Amino acid sequence: MTAPRAPRKAFGRLSLPERTYVADALRTETVGGVLLLVAAVAALIWANIPALHDSYESVSHFHFGPEALGLNLSVAHWAADGLLAVFFFVAGIELKRELVAGDLKDPKAAALPVVAALCGMAVPAIVYTVTNTAGGGSLAGWAVPTATDIAFALAVLAVIGTSLPSALRAFLLTLAVVDDLFAILIIAVFFTDGLNFAALGGAVVGLAVFWLLLRKGVRGWYVYVPLALVVWGLMYNSGVHATIAGVAMGLMLRCHRLEGEDHSPGEHIEHLVRPLSAGLAVPLFALFSAGVSLSGGALADVFTKPETLGVVLGLVVGKTLGIFGGTWLTSRFTRASLSDDLQWADVFAVATLAGIGFTVSLLIGELAFEGDAALTGEVKAAVLTGSVVAAALATVLLKVRNAKYRRMTQAEERDDDLSGIPDIYEEDDPAYHLRMAAILEKKAAEHRRIAEEMQSARLAEVPGGAGDEGGGPA
Repeated sequence: MTAPRAPRKAFGRLSLPERTYVADALRTETVGGVLLLVAAVAALIWANIPALHDSYESVSHFHFGPEALGLNLSVAHWAADGLLAVFFFVAGIELKRELVAGDLKDPKAAALPVVAALCGMAVPAIVYTVTNTAGGGSLAGWAVPTATDIAFALAVLAVIGTSLPSALRAFLLTLAVVDDLFAILIIAVFFTDGLNFAALGGAVVGLAVFWLLLRKGVRGWYVYVPLALVVWGLMYNSGVHATIAGVAMGLMLRCHRLEGEDHSPGEHIEHLVRPLSAGLAVPLFALFSAGVSLSGGALADVFTKPETLGVVLGLVVGKTLGIFGGTWLTSRFTRASLSDDLQWADVFAVATLAGIGFTVSLLIGELAFEGDAALTGEVKAAVLTGSVVAAALATVLLKVRNAKYRRMTQAEERDDDLSGIPDIYEEDDPAYHLRMAAILEKKAAEHRRIAEEMQSARLAEVPGGAGDEGGGPA
């Protein structure tokens, strides 16, 4: 008879290579997220201090670049269209890697984060649409609350000191990758108008040359960087959002390892570019996008105008219910049981954390309400407000289980045999148990020696030895 298959575990233990990759990626994102927080706070201070407000506006709207190439852009525009192309380039590589070597490679494993991400985008859009339909507001901003900012979310985790288990962190990362993919599609489909087919054709030719050079094994940044700039410039002038060029080039990189390779080209380039994205590109975008006026009246308006209220509710309520509901339904219908160490409250807390929408939400807000500076600023304030509320709720929920998370993380990282590999990945290896036996035997011998020395010292302290006085005990 065929042995019954063990039920699949949702949020089960990651493989060692996947755990290592996730840890490295999230470490960089966490540092970048802290810089993102600093940049956002700096932007708010710069824009809201009366003596500095004018200088913020002057710097943000200062134009430079070759006008003959259609690239005489403001500083804020360069940050949104130029620097964010680097961010989306890394997102493209992440997506490609997940598809060929990560969780998205296996359809069964991919179902959970993909459905959760889809529900986590659909429900906020529905919440926004219902709020604005009922309140008579504009439906143009339906996509604003659909995006999750992984860097900002991880920065919150770093600040509150939550040792979130690697399986939940991996879920959050994969969720954000899928989230980014659909955000890219939304930008490409809904925020593209007035196409310049000549420029678009040139961009497509440039991408084809990029792909061909990669397949021929041509190396050298001095080849690819100039080509990437040309592709980006053509994409910008085509009417398609320029960040799409970054995604397309990221998806073209090979992310599977050949025999004898320690890292694929995609992983190597991601390792080099991710610090530039997380440490420079995204914080600078935040610096010139998050500078909105936050007077008491403006904050009050966030909860009274349908457009801004829809964004806040979409991030705080829609994201949480969408991701948690999608995860629960997927587990229910695929009969995947939750990992023994976790509870559904943990999934709910992570879903709440995913309500932090910043980088892509701000970008979509600018695109959705382009031409209406006042409403764009109000929507940005709503994104900030919703993200702060989501972060506060997630902090409370995660703190309740923080001691449990810390114990799980310590168990995941324990390496008693000093092999460089966590013990939980070696429990089925006889060599591990032999190493542990040798270590314990050495410790036992040391404890016996200490015990014998202590016993000898105590006997020496008794004059004449034990039993010397009248045959009685010492």
